Amino acid sequence: QVHLVESGGGLVQPGESLKLSCAYSGKTLDPYFIAWFRQAPGKGREGVSAISFADGNTYYRNTVKGRFTISRDNAKFTVHLQMNNLKPEDTSIYYCAGGYPSGAYSALWEAEYEDWGQGSQVTVSS
Repeated sequence: QVHLVESGGGLVQPGESLKLSCAYSGKTLDPYFIAWFRQAPGKGREGVSAISFADGNTYYRNTVKGRFTISRDNAKFTVHLQMNNLKPEDTSIYYCAGGYPSGAYSALWEAEYEDWGQGSQVTVSS
């Protein structure tokens, strides 16, 4: 099992940026993915972005494309989610998750992930 710890959440104003980090430890096998999910109050958890450890391919939900960037720092065993031009609708608890999706088509499916972090609150408000 892989242990995941998020950091970097907080309160920002609309249009500002925030960077989330997910430190991982433990043995991973190919094709391991790390993804970011979020859950707003009263709503279900949704996939935001994912990165494949095998080939570095990245995946994004449509509403964050062009604003969010996922990246991996191999030396620090960390995956980052850079979030720019944040909007009030981005307000959620953000979770990083690790697992072995069946393919690219399921990279943002919650059921494909077995390792979960504790969550980090992101609030976008003026």
